Amino acid sequence: MHPHHAVLPIAFSLALLVAGSALADGMVNRTATIAPGKPARLAVVTALKKDCSIGEVGSIRIVTPPKSGSLVIKTGKTKTPGSFRCPNVETPVQALFYQPNGKFTGQDEVAYETKGTDGETENFTVKINVTDKSGAPKKDLMEL
Repeated sequence: MHPHHAVLPIAFSLALLVAGSALADGMVNRTATIAPGKPARLAVVTALKKDCSIGEVGSIRIVTPPKSGSLVIKTGKTKTPGSFRCPNVETPVQALFYQPNGKFTGQDEVAYETKGTDGETENFTVKINVTDKSGAPKKDLMEL
């Protein structure tokens, strides 16, 4: 899987980053509800160090791929929102997107590892519910 190079829009919500949320056991479990056929962002890593300086962009490694969809890692740059721990800083980013296959609806699951610019790692398991029921949230799960 080759990263796709793209300039990500400023609206790319970095208030939802995975930085600083590690649990003692190093595993974070999440759930996501998404619409069929629509990509959903699962993770974002930046190049920001703890002191807000720019280092090497963090990385995302797929541990368990989905059974009923595909994962794409995109690279780009974005400016952090004012509410982020390092506000209004332009930073390189990597983002992980899940795309359900065709008209698939049902359950899927992925596992991945993120590595931050300071070397810290976190492991994530995401249970994904692909549903076309109206009223289902159509946003990604990166709410911390």
